[in-house]
Parts: sequence; C-alpha cells; structure tokens
Amino acid sequence: MKKTVILYAPIAHELRARLEQEFEVIFFNKIDQNNEQQFLAALPTAVGVIGTGIDIKGDRLAKAVNLKAISTISVGYDNFDVAELTAKGIRLMHTPDVLTDTTADLIFTLLMATARRIVEVSDFIHQGHWKRSVDQSLFGVDIHHKKIGIIGMGNIGQAVAKRAYLGFDMQVFYYSRHRKPEVDQQYQAVWCELDQLLKEVDFVCITLPLTKETEHLINQEKLSLMKPSAILINGGRGKIIDEQALINALKTKQIRAAGLDVFVQEPLPMDSELLQLSNVVLAPHIGSATFETRYKMAELAVENLIAALQPEKPKKNLVNREVA
Repeated sequence: MKKTVILYAPIAHELRARLEQEFEVIFFNKIDQNNEQQFLAALPTAVGVIGTGIDIKGDRLAKAVNLKAISTISVGYDNFDVAELTAKGIRLMHTPDVLTDTTADLIFTLLMATARRIVEVSDFIHQGHWKRSVDQSLFGVDIHHKKIGIIGMGNIGQAVAKRAYLGFDMQVFYYSRHRKPEVDQQYQAVWCELDQLLKEVDFVCITLPLTKETEHLINQEKLSLMKPSAILINGGRGKIIDEQALINALKTKQIRAAGLDVFVQEPLPMDSELLQLSNVVLAPHIGSATFETRYKMAELAVENLIAALQPEKPKKNLVNREVA
C-alpha cells in the first residue's frame, strides 16, 4: 500500500504523475479558509507534504502526527519552525541553487528600474504628460562604475556581484559572516563590516535569509548611515528591514530610493504608505517567478520529497541535517 502525501500547490501534470508513481497523493490547489478544515483533516494521514505559501507549524504541525518529511517549493523556509521539526524528527527539504540566477536577475532589474526611475517615467507617458523632452525632474542616476554593497554573499549574492562587476564595472563591497576569497578574487570585492558598507556604497542589495539575527538588521540607525544619494534593494525577506523606518527614510529623502520584492506583510496591504511614495519600486515577491525557474523548483521539490522519505538521509537540500 502506498504512503500518503499532501500536495498543496499546483504543479505540472508530469511532476504530479511522478509523485503518484510513489505515493497516494491528496491534492489541494491552495490552502485558504474554504478548505483549511479539509487540509487539517488530511494531515494525520500524511507522511509527507509538498507545496509553498503557507505556514506548517503550531496547530497544523500538531495535526500531522505521522509526518516524516516536508518539501517546500522555495529556497526560503521561514514558514517553518526548523527547531520544532528537528525535535520531531521531520526532515525539511528546500530548493536552493535552481533560482539563483533568476533571483539575481530580478534584484538587478529592481536596481536598474529604481536608478533610472522606469516606473515613474512609464507612468509619465501613460498619463499623457510627455509633450517635450524631459527635464531634470525625471532624471535618474548612473549605475556603471558605481559602488555596490551586497549584504549576504551566498549563491544569489555572488550572482549579483558577477552582474555588477562584469556587466557594469561596479566596485563590489560585501558583508557576510565569513569572507569569501573566491569572491574577492573573481570580482575584486571588498569584505567589510556592515556600517562601513552602508557608508561607502551607492547601491545596497540585500540577499540574506530571514533569521533571528537578520530580522530588522536594517533599521533607523543603519539607514541613517547611508548616503542621501543611495538606493536600497531588498531581494531577501521583508522583515530584514524595519519597514516603517524605511518609509520614513524615503519620505524625508534620507535615502534616494528603494526597490523592494519582499515585505513584512504579503500581499502588501492597500493602506501601506509604500504605495503613496514615488521613490520606491515595488514587485510582488517575484524573485523566482519565471516559467522555467518555477518548473525547475517544483521538479526539485518532488525529487526532494521522494529522497526525504527514503530510510537514508538525503545528501543535499536538507535544511535540518541534524535529523537522522
């Protein structure tokens, strides 16, 4: 008899068929208030779950009495209490690497769109204001030969550094827990303390995951260190920035602008002050949102779940490696 797993996100037909070769699959297109009770009722039967976009902890996790593995279709895993999963012996799998280049592309898209004020000038045309050549009220700033500071030098941070150094002749500074000699060598990068980076660079790009240590890492004090001409890009997690402090910094022109793909609350509430500001470019958490990358992520997540439900420990993509 096949073991039961729950799939709580739509994936390609052939990927779902791959799961069904191995398991009895209970499918939910998404989890919301309309099917939450059915989802909770199914959890006790499942040895594995796979999907994205919801928390599986607290009451939900308590219902999953037979759960052995979770496979999230994401690189981030802040929807899960890793310590609790580890204590329960539940393997947590994620999908790093496959979205590295796509996310770096999006971070650089935000950087370029913010620097050159693309959303503002597009709106300027759509609203019928383009009657003559634009004046300096719509000028942007150059990217090439400027200084970029990357907070977090994992795979995505390194992909951003590559684009900055090789594509735009930018001088790369970075802040991370450990120095990366290969990054220093390849991109002539400068490893430095966070405060020095914030004071020095023209563009600050966040590529960190959310942890207790990184939550509100960029607060009012840190924003005050940045140049008034500097631009802040967040491709990591929303809570890494004190959002209200950023709003204040943008409103008072303490910094020039920001480009954000992630927020404290997602979807962004319609009453957010960010929506009232012209010097911020907003994206709805689309770092990995291309057809190709999302397929690869789902494909990897399926293989991750199959591997995690084998007796031997998976050799890669296991978040809590302490679990047997």
